[in-house]
Amino acid sequence: MTTLDAMGGGTFRPRLATFRFLGSALLVLGVFLTGFVIREPAPTDAVIALLLGLWFVLGLKLTRGTGPLAMLLIAVETGCLLSLTQMNDVAGGFVYFGVSAFLALTAIFYAAIFEDRYERMELMFKAWTAAAVITSLLGILGYFHAFPGSEVFTRYDRAMGAFKDPNVFGPYLVAPALYLIHGILTGKTYHLPLRAISLLIITLGLLLAFSRAAWGLYVFAAAMLVMIMLLKERTSAFRLKILLLALAGVALMVAAIVIALQFQQVADLFSARTQLVQSYDGGHLGRFERHRLGFMMAMEKPLGIGPLVFSTIFPEDEHNIWLKMLTTYGWLGFVSYITLIVWTVVAGFRILLRNRPWQPYLMIAWIVLVGHVGIGNVIDTDHWRHFYMILGIIWGCRALEMNYQRQQAPSKA
Repeated sequence: MTTLDAMGGGTFRPRLATFRFLGSALLVLGVFLTGFVIREPAPTDAVIALLLGLWFVLGLKLTRGTGPLAMLLIAVETGCLLSLTQMNDVAGGFVYFGVSAFLALTAIFYAAIFEDRYERMELMFKAWTAAAVITSLLGILGYFHAFPGSEVFTRYDRAMGAFKDPNVFGPYLVAPALYLIHGILTGKTYHLPLRAISLLIITLGLLLAFSRAAWGLYVFAAAMLVMIMLLKERTSAFRLKILLLALAGVALMVAAIVIALQFQQVADLFSARTQLVQSYDGGHLGRFERHRLGFMMAMEKPLGIGPLVFSTIFPEDEHNIWLKMLTTYGWLGFVSYITLIVWTVVAGFRILLRNRPWQPYLMIAWIVLVGHVGIGNVIDTDHWRHFYMILGIIWGCRALEMNYQRQQAPSKA
């Protein structure tokens, strides 16, 4: 038995195979339902909450690999709890804190179950991709008013699938798109048609979301994936294959975009959304002015001002994750969050190119995380369910690598 085979058991073992199968089935269902969040609490929250209870009863444990993630997230949520003391009406604040704490717990949970069995990451990505394709189809059909009532899947003439906001819908699709691109570049030829069709659906859905942050994230992430794969693969033949398939994929996507732009509705909104600065970005109390005033105010509020209070002072929410951390989570949450992000990015980068069975999932998650750090400058990401899935993947892979190195050590002695 190889070292990697021996790692299958990991840190905890449910005693009965039935519970393990049930847990994996619920994981697939819970991840799949993350693509359908029109109302909150969403069905995925109920499934994941059930999973949390099931696995904790069966002996879910934190290890040295996942412990820092838990401690930093607890510090972030402690900051949120302290910020409630600055609010006059804490009812809405407690709800916000409850959602934040639950999502933080899901990241810890994902990291722990992936450390226990890395194969669950493949189940996650397959479920995530299936959800992305279906919710993209709903967004596309809604955008073109394909059936009565389909407008429920759009907002402000923008596709949003089974989400509440196009700006969450778009970034949600990026990790599944990378998973499909990786499969096209490295997988079997007979899987190519299904993956290519699925990728085109997701790409069109993302395009029709008209989210500049999502567009930028997609372009950045796809380019980074191809670049890292070119660095990782050593044979010239394989590098040539990756390069040719990547170029063919880009040409196909450009062709699909050109076709979509033949529809006047698409072309008009595309032209408007591609402007670098929108009307709500500049001007008096626009996005950038709110950022400046918000950071100045936050310097005088060590405990923050409380969840959802910013929009009662200014016309809209923060739309900047760093400002959000200062106003909603206070200085403690802000420092803890920055520490978490830097630690996660560095830890993932250190093991990014190591040849492990979980390396493709780590690579995709790490790229998407870096991209989310970038778009966090213009949007709030602290309540995005898929963001915590990404954190869980990276920290789960970190723990797996630590276990691998620990088991390798005796053989080197």
